[in-house]
Amino acid sequence: MSDFRQAFIEFSISRHVLCFGEFKTKAGRMSPYFFNAGLFNDGDSLRQLGQFYAKAIIAAQLPFDMLFGPAYKGIPLVSAIAIALAESGHNYPFCFNRKEVKDHGEGGLVVGAPLSGRVLIVDDVISAGTSVRESVDLIQTSGAVPAGVVIALDRMERGSGQFSAVQEVKHTHQITAVSIITLDDIINYLQHRSDLAHHLQAVASYRAQYGVA
Repeated sequence: MSDFRQAFIEFSISRHVLCFGEFKTKAGRMSPYFFNAGLFNDGDSLRQLGQFYAKAIIAAQLPFDMLFGPAYKGIPLVSAIAIALAESGHNYPFCFNRKEVKDHGEGGLVVGAPLSGRVLIVDDVISAGTSVRESVDLIQTSGAVPAGVVIALDRMERGSGQFSAVQEVKHTHQITAVSIITLDDIINYLQHRSDLAHHLQAVASYRAQYGVA
C-alpha cells in the first residue's frame, strides 16, 4: 500500500470519519465499518483531504484538463483539490454547478472556469452513481469530455446486481474511476494494526459476502 493511502486511513480514523463497529447501510446491510466524509468539516481537515486527493490523482497519471465538483459536496472538495494540485506544481482550472440555473447576474448553471476539454469529476464516494451520471450529462452537454472520476473510498461492494457502484460507473460511462483508498486497503491496514485487529475478521467477512473482484 502506498504511503499516502496508509496515511489517509490513519487520518480518517483520527477524525472519526472511518469507524468500526456495527452500522446499517442504506441497502439494509449490517456493515462492520462506516465512512462519513462529512466529518472532514474544519479547515485543517479540508486542507489535508485536498492533499490526499491530489496525491491519488497524480499517482493515477490520468490525463485531464480541468476539475469539476458536483454540488453540493463537490464544491469544497474541488476547491481544496485544485489548491493542493497547484501547490504540487499542477495548476488546473476548476468549476462546480448550481442546483438551479441562475437567471440574473452572470447567469448559467456552472460557476468557475467554463467546462471544456477533458474533465475530471471529484466526489467523496459513489453510492448509486446518480451524482456521476448528472455530472457526465452536464459535461457532455457543454461540449466537454468526462475524463474520469476520483473519490475518497471505493467500498468494492455489490449493489443490487453483481457489480459495484464504481464498476457500474466505469461500464456505463466508459470512464476511469480513481480512489484514494479501497476496502482492500482498509483490510490490509487492519492486518498490521494489533490494536484494531479484532475488527479484521468482520470486515474481511463482509468483503467476502458482498464484495466484488
